[in-house]
Amino acid sequence: MQVLLIGAGAREHALAARLLESPALGRLYWLPGNAALEGRVAKVGEIDPCDGPRIATWAQRQGIDLAVIGPEAPLLAGVSDCLEEVGIPCFGPSRAAARLEGSKAFAKDLMAQAGIPTARYVKVSGPREALEALKEWSAPLVVKADGLAAGKGVTVARTLEEAQGAAKSLEGPGVIEEYLEGRELSYMVLAHGQEYVALVPSQDYKRVGDGDTGANTGGMGAVAGFGLISQSLQQEISCNIIKPALAAMARAGAPFKGVLYAGLMLTAQGPKVLEFNVRFGDPETQAILQLWEDDLLEVLNAVARGGMPQRLLWSQDWALSLVLASGGYPGPCETGFPIAGLDAAMEHVRVYHAGTRLTQEGIVTAGGRVLTLAARGGLELARERVYAAAAKIHFPGLHYRRDIGKYL
Repeated sequence: MQVLLIGAGAREHALAARLLESPALGRLYWLPGNAALEGRVAKVGEIDPCDGPRIATWAQRQGIDLAVIGPEAPLLAGVSDCLEEVGIPCFGPSRAAARLEGSKAFAKDLMAQAGIPTARYVKVSGPREALEALKEWSAPLVVKADGLAAGKGVTVARTLEEAQGAAKSLEGPGVIEEYLEGRELSYMVLAHGQEYVALVPSQDYKRVGDGDTGANTGGMGAVAGFGLISQSLQQEISCNIIKPALAAMARAGAPFKGVLYAGLMLTAQGPKVLEFNVRFGDPETQAILQLWEDDLLEVLNAVARGGMPQRLLWSQDWALSLVLASGGYPGPCETGFPIAGLDAAMEHVRVYHAGTRLTQEGIVTAGGRVLTLAARGGLELARERVYAAAAKIHFPGLHYRRDIGKYL
């Protein structure tokens, strides 16, 4: 099979590495890719990843048999629709279905209509309406930008003054919602219409600092394993959240295909939805793939063509991923620094590139989240391996959390 993978992050590197293991793979094209897998994949750097018509034309000419879309932006741009229109199966939802992630307001309304447990909320049209609405709320509370924000458009405000600051910074519509207490969980399923099969549960660490302090990020690390939640809780999530969400999308005329990601808070009243995403999580996927033992290409191809595996093969180990970030992340970052120690780290863990670029001098930093390290085993062994590997990598400004998986 000729396969096109769209995206440039560590999640896409992890997906690419697994797709390369499939005996069914002919050639893997990676648009746009990063500094990883040189010589093993065909990088496509001359096309905008969100230019659906151009991607579809190019894919036809290359004889692409399957497209896999990693990030949310191409999905919201309708790239999946353009590929499907020319007869190329795509693993990823339609533009209409991607609104579940692209619009917080759409998602909250859908949950309210379907009776899916979530935080109490109010929609606002912009900063002025948000400031007015805050007069009816007390802290702590959450202020969210309505559109895509790379995991950073959410302010968990501990004080009303902090909430007012977040409201003033809105550049368009938003959502104000109650603050939920509990433990966060990432629950992903492969779905086609109302059929689905669950992936191993995982937990993302979104705050930049140890102990869940500092600004929200796109994710600083993750843990995956069946020990995160009980089977009865998995059943509750499936019955009260996943099934009604897929049914509601079908009723809305936007049946879902791909990965449905429910970001949950496990509260004293049961699991409640913080957000829905419409693609593999990052950095959760880098951990999950350490435990997933199926032929990934075979599974994604089946879902893209309307099928659904009855069950998936999993290791019962734990897996852990750790993000190595540039100085200043999640704010502005200085990049272009050489990365030392990659070969030494790769002797012990999987090293996935995110914000990297290949130059004549070698691999340099090119973004906020630079690398993700991932390992599996017993939880303590996986932590030991990942942090030992992290100590071998060096570039100016490098920082990472020291507590991923520490307090489970």
